[in-house]
Amino acid sequence: MITLSEELEYKMSEEDFWNDPENAQSVLKKAKGYRDTIEEYNQLHVDHEDLEMMISFIEDGDESFQKDLLKGLEALENRVREIKIATLLKGEYDKNNAIISIHAGTGGLDAQDWAKMLLRMYTRWAEDKGYGVKTLDILTDTEAGIKSVTLLIEGMNAYGYLKAEKGVHRLVRISPFDSSGKRHTSFASVDVMPEIDDSVDIQINPNDLRIDTYRASGSGGQHVNKTDSAVRITHIPTGIVVQCQNERSQHSNRETAMKMLISKLIEVKETEQKEKIEDLQGEYNQIAWGSQIRSYVFNPYNLVKDHRTNVEMGNIQAVMDGEIDEFINGYLKGSLDNTV
Repeated sequence: MITLSEELEYKMSEEDFWNDPENAQSVLKKAKGYRDTIEEYNQLHVDHEDLEMMISFIEDGDESFQKDLLKGLEALENRVREIKIATLLKGEYDKNNAIISIHAGTGGLDAQDWAKMLLRMYTRWAEDKGYGVKTLDILTDTEAGIKSVTLLIEGMNAYGYLKAEKGVHRLVRISPFDSSGKRHTSFASVDVMPEIDDSVDIQINPNDLRIDTYRASGSGGQHVNKTDSAVRITHIPTGIVVQCQNERSQHSNRETAMKMLISKLIEVKETEQKEKIEDLQGEYNQIAWGSQIRSYVFNPYNLVKDHRTNVEMGNIQAVMDGEIDEFINGYLKGSLDNTV
């Protein structure tokens, strides 16, 4: 029986493999994901054998291995737990890349600074996972922070994990923008959708789209486009808006924005459990931010708490440095338990 990994390796060996560069890149990413998974399981087997050897040494009277054994057992248990959760990601798009958008909410400059902090947090998390990070669109502010940003996170199960982050994130801290030193509460919304490849066929009526072009923003100099190459697409029936300014040309930005729109329509369709895209008409505009899913408190104490799972972490700096797996795993475990 041919495995999925072997099937992909066979495709990569075909002479016409690179005739379609975009499809070739997709196959390469999937193949790498499978190779990484196999390598991870093999490493678990090696580590398990090492621990068994330590146990045998201890049983023979050599207690110098006890500390390493306890540390190794804890690390192995944590990795097995994470792998188990990864294997249970069975959603149709869980294995896909993820498109994550962060929008500053209520709180003025503090909210924009908070959006920038979340951008750093998710970037650090993705890089620690070995995922690729690509900025599709960003709107900075001249005073502080960012108003919005959209990232493409590329890697196996990126959407499966990051879908746990969708919602409103609340920050409580002493504002660096308030000379009186008062405590401020700020909000930012995080939206996550799967990147959909060309194999998904979805029909969109061109008359339902409003396409606007504008000049891309940037840090200045050669990095700023001198032409109206950035593209914003509005899907009129649902009110969904996507935009892209990262690519070199208007055509490329439009193509990327269309992929984002299709991904969002499918994600909303899946969430609402609708059978047809047109069933979504008028529904998406009614989705409000609602209450926060997680609070990050810097003052008067340090605590990050997920209100859906009650998972808490006191090391708030570690969280802001990208250590959010505990929250993601808690959410996914809860979702999986509810389906049993």
